[in-house]
Amino acid sequence: MAGTRQETGAGAESATAEREIVISRVIDASPELVFEAFTEVRHLSRWWGPDGFTTTTRSFEFREGGEWVFVLHGPDGTDYSEWIRWTRIVPPERIELLHGETRDDPNAFESVLTLAADGAATRIVMRTLFPTKELRDEAAEKYHAIEGGEQTLGNLAAYVTDLARKAVEG
Repeated sequence: MAGTRQETGAGAESATAEREIVISRVIDASPELVFEAFTEVRHLSRWWGPDGFTTTTRSFEFREGGEWVFVLHGPDGTDYSEWIRWTRIVPPERIELLHGETRDDPNAFESVLTLAADGAATRIVMRTLFPTKELRDEAAEKYHAIEGGEQTLGNLAAYVTDLARKAVEG
């Protein structure tokens, strides 16, 4: 049932389409459980990031205005400093955030994650808006943001599906 799809907007559809990456996936778990996976470091550290990456958290506060400062460790040994500020949280249906390398990163981008029931599952849509088309293109081409986003949602799906299975068995 899980699937990933990249959406791209046409010029007339959205004034911001050329600066966006939109990825969606259906996850076999409730919106409440998918949302919970964002709320605590013990969850995020198990699934955040593309395949082969690990996460070390420096500080974390999941609330509007709160921040998550962490390091993504790439499979090639490269460390990437990361910073997220949670700008809007509507449990269990919406998370908005600003994501950059540091708090004062002029190239930080906005992401909106929406979660909606899809039968017994959840459809999550991750819409990322970059400050410029060039930054969006660089993220897609140099940093493989589309593949990385798809892998991250895949890791989230595997994690919460396992949580749901353990809850039923528990």
